[in-house]
Amino acid sequence: MPFISLEGIDGAGKTTHLQWMADFLRAQGANVVVTREPGGTPLGESLRALLLSEPMHIDTEALLMFAARREHIAQVIAPALARGDWVLSDRFTDASFAYQCGGRGIAEARLQVLEDWVQQGLQPDLTILFDVDVAIAHQRVRTHSDPDRFEQEQQDFFERVRAMYLHRAAKYPARIRVVRTDRTIEVIRNELAAMLKPLSAN
Repeated sequence: MPFISLEGIDGAGKTTHLQWMADFLRAQGANVVVTREPGGTPLGESLRALLLSEPMHIDTEALLMFAARREHIAQVIAPALARGDWVLSDRFTDASFAYQCGGRGIAEARLQVLEDWVQQGLQPDLTILFDVDVAIAHQRVRTHSDPDRFEQEQQDFFERVRAMYLHRAAKYPARIRVVRTDRTIEVIRNELAAMLKPLSAN
């Protein structure tokens, strides 16, 4: 069964559409597991709390992200796929390349080693990249009353993150589909439905 990841900079709007996508697929008869990164397991959620709040070296940040991901795959994603369930994950490894490589400046080759070790070939069947101009995303994030450590980053950080996301979309066009979120919710969801229907028909 398909494994779908949702990606985008903070404020791109992916979380707005996550539950709608799950409900859409369930209406087609699919069993859907909705999860997130970092997190998805008790250990992963503990690591998420640290990652979103505690200052740390950029290498430590990357390693903790992949530690949480290894647990997430072992405890949630792989068992769900083995059962024949769909998996919808709010972020996966593209986020590490976008934030830790694009945003923080870690070399892609270093994360590639971690990806190969942790995932052992596992990749989403479809990655939906929710994309919007950083200025618009920044305005949306500013409405949060308690922004986390990433949301507090400056605009140039998110420009680098977005650029890396778009670089990966160009590099992996068969897997990563870009959805612009500076349009109405109705238009966006019609586009999402058109992506999901062929998968749900299989």
